[in-house]
Amino acid sequence: MHTFFRIKKYINYWLDAVDEHSLHSPFLYDFFTRIVKPKKDLSEHSAIEQLRKKLLHDERVIIVDDLGNGSSSLTGNVRKISDIAKTSLSPQSFSILYSRIISYYNARNVIELGTSLGISTLYLASGKKAHVTTFEGSSAIADIATLTFEFAQAKNINLVLGNIENTLPAFLQSSGKIDVAFIDANHRYEPTRRYFEWLVQRTHSQSVIILDDIYFSPEMERAWIEIKKHSMVYTTIDLYRCGLVFFDPSLNKQHVVLQY
Repeated sequence: MHTFFRIKKYINYWLDAVDEHSLHSPFLYDFFTRIVKPKKDLSEHSAIEQLRKKLLHDERVIIVDDLGNGSSSLTGNVRKISDIAKTSLSPQSFSILYSRIISYYNARNVIELGTSLGISTLYLASGKKAHVTTFEGSSAIADIATLTFEFAQAKNINLVLGNIENTLPAFLQSSGKIDVAFIDANHRYEPTRRYFEWLVQRTHSQSVIILDDIYFSPEMERAWIEIKKHSMVYTTIDLYRCGLVFFDPSLNKQHVVLQY
C-alpha cells in the first residue's frame, strides 16, 4: 500500500536534500553539522541493539489491539513479534538521531506516542536528564516493551497504556512543558493533526517535535504540510523518514530538506 507514493517522495527528497554548504541560517548550519552530519557511532548503544536483535528473532505470537492505522505490510491482529520488529521499529540510524536531539537539547520531559516494542523509547531515554512518558494502545505490545525496559534496566521510563485519544489529554493536564515529543502512533491525518495540536500547547521556545513517517501515505503528507504552516511553528526540517518541528520565535519562518 502506498509503495509508489513513497518511492516518488523519496526521489523528490533525494533531489531536494542539501548539506551544510547550502545552509545560510546559523541555527540550521549548527544543527546539521552537530546532530545530523556526524558519523554514527554504532557501538555507543550496543546494548539496545542487542535487544533489537532479540526482538527481530522472537517467533512468539501475540494478539495486537491496533488502535492506529496498522502496519503497511502486516494484516490481522495475530502477529509474530519478529514481524512487528521488522516493520515497526525505527532504523538504528534514526534512533541515534533522536538520541542526539535529546542530548543536544538537554531534554528532561520527553513524550513518545506509540511505544511499539520499546527500542525507540530506550534511545529517547538515553539522555542524562531525560524522563520519557510513552503511550501505547495495545496491551500485548506494551507487555513486550515493559520487558524490553526491564532488560535494559531503564528506570526513567513511564509507560501509559490505553487509547491515546483518552490518555494523552489526561496526562497533558498536569505534565508541564514538553522538551521533546516523538509522534509515531496513528498514521492518519486527523489523529496526527489532533495529537500535534494537543502537544503544541505544552511546548516552549526550545521544544522539538519529531513526526515519524511523514510520507507514510498521502494523508500523512497532508498533515505534515499543514503542520509546517502552523502559526506556532518557525522552522521545520525534512529528513524523509521524519520531520522535525521547532518553535523558537527568534528563527525565521523556514523549511529545509537535509541530507541524512
